[in-house]
Amino acid sequence: MKKNIVLVAVAAYILASCDLAHAQETKKLPQIGVLSPGFPGVSSPQLEGFRQGLLELGYAAGKNIAIDYRFAEGKLDRLTDLAAELVRLKVDVILASGGTPAILAAKKATITIPIVFPVVGDPVALGLVDSLARPGGNTTGFTIMTPELSGKRLEILKEAVPRTKQVAVLGQVGNAFSAFDFKTLQAPASALGLQLRQINVRSAEDFESAFAKMTGAVRANALFLQPAAVINDNGKHIADLAIKNRLPAIYDSKELPEAGVLMSYGSDRFDLGRRAATYVDKILKGAKPAELPVEQPMKFEFVINLKTAKQIGVTIPSWTLQKADKVIR
Repeated sequence: MKKNIVLVAVAAYILASCDLAHAQETKKLPQIGVLSPGFPGVSSPQLEGFRQGLLELGYAAGKNIAIDYRFAEGKLDRLTDLAAELVRLKVDVILASGGTPAILAAKKATITIPIVFPVVGDPVALGLVDSLARPGGNTTGFTIMTPELSGKRLEILKEAVPRTKQVAVLGQVGNAFSAFDFKTLQAPASALGLQLRQINVRSAEDFESAFAKMTGAVRANALFLQPAAVINDNGKHIADLAIKNRLPAIYDSKELPEAGVLMSYGSDRFDLGRRAATYVDKILKGAKPAELPVEQPMKFEFVINLKTAKQIGVTIPSWTLQKADKVIR
């Protein structure tokens, strides 16, 4: 009789232990949805910085947090459906990476799930937040102050290459920011005596024809690259075409000069991604995005590729070189 009682007790203990282990295994981890217009496997400073930020905060994917990625692979029209997928998964927060199209798609998909953006131009003008200090709604993050920085990039381009008169502005079809940014460039361009011509592409397949247009009908002698997924993901291709057509080009992040574009000036995207992780952490711990102010960059970088300058026959003035944070020789 005593033996049976012991066996029952042992069995009950084993069952209870199994139930506890199962409960621990099936306990829902905090879930982050990442929405990006880019490609999986392609290096993204924002996402790399975000992952680094999570590690520094003590998060490890699969252990105490789950991350679901959705990549549009350069097709911006896919972002709406991908955002809806993340909403159906009932993620706890969405990181809208890669700029305006992903943020707008996430914002359209949900008014309740918190959305954090590592990079955006003017979130107030784009209707993403009520104000920088008090965003309101479910969206917050980091602005790169592009209206001001875009004008600064034009100034740098003109200073580095004084002969510049006609500037091709390369953006992406379907990217709301491209049109917005082009408008903000008009005043600084006029002050610098520059003529701008917008050229938009849908995918990397359009680059050859776009450059033919720049050097043909547009007769451009410089290139201004707008922040866009198709440009971020094809830096080497763009650099090769710019060198082939002897076009001095400027972008907003250092990855393109490292790929061969002449220059860049802008915020540190890795740092912004890292800081975005702190906002996701705060939201998972109960903070409301409506009360987290949109913050501005803390780090800026000016990079010049002298190898490219020599290849395209441009001599960068010494005073411009002295301002650079990094010179690629």
